[in-house]
Amino acid sequence: MPSLSPDALIAALGKGLAPLYLIHGEEALLALEAADALRQAAREQGYQEREVLTVEAGFDWSQLRDAMSSVSLFAERKLLEIRIPNGKPGTEGAEALQQLAAQPPQDTVTLITLPKLERAQQQSKWFQALEKLAVTAEARLVGRAELPGWITRRLKAQGQVLGGEALAFFVDRVEGNLLAARQEVDKLALLYPAGELTLEQLRAAVANVARFDVFHLSESWLAGDVPRVLRMLDGLMAEGEAPVLVLWSLTEDVRMLLRLRQGLKDGRNARDMARELRLWGDKQRLAEPALRRIGPRKLMTALDECARIDRQIKGVEVGDPWQTMRGLAGLLAA
Repeated sequence: MPSLSPDALIAALGKGLAPLYLIHGEEALLALEAADALRQAAREQGYQEREVLTVEAGFDWSQLRDAMSSVSLFAERKLLEIRIPNGKPGTEGAEALQQLAAQPPQDTVTLITLPKLERAQQQSKWFQALEKLAVTAEARLVGRAELPGWITRRLKAQGQVLGGEALAFFVDRVEGNLLAARQEVDKLALLYPAGELTLEQLRAAVANVARFDVFHLSESWLAGDVPRVLRMLDGLMAEGEAPVLVLWSLTEDVRMLLRLRQGLKDGRNARDMARELRLWGDKQRLAEPALRRIGPRKLMTALDECARIDRQIKGVEVGDPWQTMRGLAGLLAA
């Protein structure tokens, strides 16, 4: 079946329950909310018994066969949950899941939850068998670009709206921490009545709970967003991130742009270069415009700065590597 968003799966529950559901993805909060909504819908529709199997090292897959064939003494209908935290059922588990997809147990709603899966896992026979027959929801990461819309929809559901400046402030405070973002949205419903909230109200209520991932740092400077890249660096330093890892990220992406420039100069196809350089998603979209904006001379200067920061981290050159990285990031984003 076509994959749904978690919100779309929740909306579909009101039309009746299917025998098999599959929820997977990187955004744990959205996956949890979808699973909770399914549990509630199952209870409301008479599935009073709930059995949970968690697949860990040494898991006995005969437990699944027993759960599929057992008849409850206390309830006619059952919710069966199969949790696979590492996304790897193994050979025996793969066979058992394919059998489950082919013959779901009667009077049972089965929910399978998985983490983010790599492409090879999604192309496996067991996953494709489940995806073909199950109602599937993928909890994709809510990134910076999607966060304003997510916040707006959540606030709208509780009768509140934000103007542009207030929304931008909110996004800056909760970026990278969706669970905390939901908590802040819930808090606004308790503190303020329905209607438009002002920037002053948000400043008083919303905590600074943003968290940053070093692997997303390049997206901010590739996009030319100076305030964001500096805010991310300050956040990474405050969270105790190792400066050598941040430097590695900066250096790798500077080299990536230089290799991209050389390939395009040699007449190579941009799409082929993207595959070779492992450019996916936002980074693929941003790389060429960033290359045109920054230029080769500034990229070579940036490589020299990376070498200087490395010496500062190792203590063989005087200077604060975090401050030098701020200067480098500002140079690349400007």
